[in-house]
Amino acid sequence: MTDPLDKHLSALSASLGAYRTVAARLADWGAELAWHLGRGGRLLVAGNGGSAAEAQHLAAELVGKLREDRMPLSAIALTPDSSAVTAIGNDYGFDEIFARQVRAHGRPGDVLLVMSTSGRSPNLVAAVHAARECGMRTWAMVGPGPSPVGDACDEVLHCPSPESQVVQELHLVSVHVMCEHIDLTLPRVLGGEPERTIVEKPLLVIVGDTLLDRDVEGAVHRIAPDAPAPVLDEESVSERPGGAGLAALLAAGHEDYRVALVTALAPDDAGARLSELLTDAGVEVHALPLPGSTPQKIRMRSRGQVLMRLDRGGPAQPPGDAPDGLLDVLAAAKAILVSDYGRGVARHPAVRAALEHASAPIVWDPHPAGPPPVPGVRLVTPNLAEAVKFTGDAAHGSALSTAQRTGQKLRDEWRAQAVAITCGPDGAILTQAGPTPLVIPAPGDAGDADTCGAGDRFAAQAALSLAEGALVSEAVQDAVGAATAYVLGGGVTAALAPAPEQAAIASPERIGADEAGRLAASVRDRGGVVVATGGCFDLLHTGHLATLRAARGLGDCLIVCLNSDDSVRGLKGPDRPINSQIDRARLLAALDCVDAVVIFDEPNPEAVLSWLRPDVWVKGGDYAELPEAELVKRWDGQTVIVPYLDGRSTTRTIAAAQAATTSGR
Repeated sequence: MTDPLDKHLSALSASLGAYRTVAARLADWGAELAWHLGRGGRLLVAGNGGSAAEAQHLAAELVGKLREDRMPLSAIALTPDSSAVTAIGNDYGFDEIFARQVRAHGRPGDVLLVMSTSGRSPNLVAAVHAARECGMRTWAMVGPGPSPVGDACDEVLHCPSPESQVVQELHLVSVHVMCEHIDLTLPRVLGGEPERTIVEKPLLVIVGDTLLDRDVEGAVHRIAPDAPAPVLDEESVSERPGGAGLAALLAAGHEDYRVALVTALAPDDAGARLSELLTDAGVEVHALPLPGSTPQKIRMRSRGQVLMRLDRGGPAQPPGDAPDGLLDVLAAAKAILVSDYGRGVARHPAVRAALEHASAPIVWDPHPAGPPPVPGVRLVTPNLAEAVKFTGDAAHGSALSTAQRTGQKLRDEWRAQAVAITCGPDGAILTQAGPTPLVIPAPGDAGDADTCGAGDRFAAQAALSLAEGALVSEAVQDAVGAATAYVLGGGVTAALAPAPEQAAIASPERIGADEAGRLAASVRDRGGVVVATGGCFDLLHTGHLATLRAARGLGDCLIVCLNSDDSVRGLKGPDRPINSQIDRARLLAALDCVDAVVIFDEPNPEAVLSWLRPDVWVKGGDYAELPEAELVKRWDGQTVIVPYLDGRSTTRTIAAAQAATTSGR
């Protein structure tokens, strides 16, 4: 028999890792309460049962003190007045015992904090609605997963444990931690510092069906004796949100935006796990009730190959009615992405009505089993196969002609402002009002890389760019770049650890020290010859091209060491370079004879050569000797000079242009 103490402590310990992530919100809540209460504002707190005791505990800590003596702060627990509670319950019903007190004591700008382990108490939901009517802010401390109480509030702290006792204990920890932050901030409030301005991040709302993706990794060493099937010995299991949940997870990596997800979840273990994963990533979950089971996709994998996929959840079922206030989040959005996976959320009448009335730009990623977009959306993003299926097109001719034809048909049929048809490694083709499409090529070749989630990454980036005021064409270009970098960076597995922003440029365009280093190591591993050359390459001309092509012919890869802007100014004067280092690097990387570009800041390339260690160092011109030659000899490298086309010179070209400008030609 398991010892009750061990069982309880094990449950508490299991929740602490996830709790540390969500509890970061307490610092913000504590600071906000310090500014509000320190200036004469009020906090109302409510809860039932054990949560009622914790509500009273919080009020006592604020009216009294936590540690050091300080001014009393106005906090009212709505639970301890037995006369008021019983009178209101007798006259108006139990569901109104908190709501009526909120209307009596609450003032615009005040805060209502409700505490509940289940998150399903009707009297707390009623209190939240009453607080909103009074112009109050509403916060909730609840258990894991979506709930009517949490969904009704402006901000939610989810305590991640299936055990109600553990949830209550984490609520008590949260009370104490929040009070600590109040005490830390309060001296600044009382000391006369300017009031902190709370900058609300703009909101991106994702709408669509969410499922739980589970990858089971293992090894296969034998065939089952009772059937001709491989036996997978399980080694690890990883879980992540799929469908619209993955789009929300990817968008949540953008630190300048809040991300909310309007979806449907069943009250089962998979639904609770999804809510936990999304909340931990900073996504606000607004869940419609889902009959049946939360859908799951379970992939059995070995050595990177999928052996079998098991789907759970059964046929799609329409979600239930939206709780009051659930869809208000759409009205507050800066941009909306509908990530339809054909299971009913995008078809929900209340959801569609809210989308039709939304003022924010909408990106709609459609599904063949889903409904058409609502009229007037800013951008629809089917892939080429989906576009052909939607239109019934025979897909004759090239991919470009097919995309142009189907894009125009879908734009007219759906009354959309624009349609961007994604074409995998070929980028996207955008159809707008005019007859001529805009082709946006992908900035890199993903080869056979895993493209799972690339469509979600594309659509999420398009929505984020539109939220920032980009034109549709600019948003699609951003989306192509983001989706390409996502695939090249390792796809969905690597998406949980986002790469730096510059990686979107460096990887597809082969620019940077990391790219050059990886290339050189790869060529050496297969016994090849690494060639390098260097220079400013300010205005690229045929003389440069001749040198680069000659250098590339001397080995198996060519890496260009490019002087940075500061380096060029030091060598050529304050008026140089004409073009920035990133523009010069991109032009060089686009040449078929250049395999990578690395930028260096020093006056000469000796530092970069010391770690790159090329087998051949090439210069173009008629040098009698090169100072780098002695350095290259240290690793048995060779320095060579290749012919330079006579009469081609950047300095001469600039001088001629200046002379033409001066003479007025």
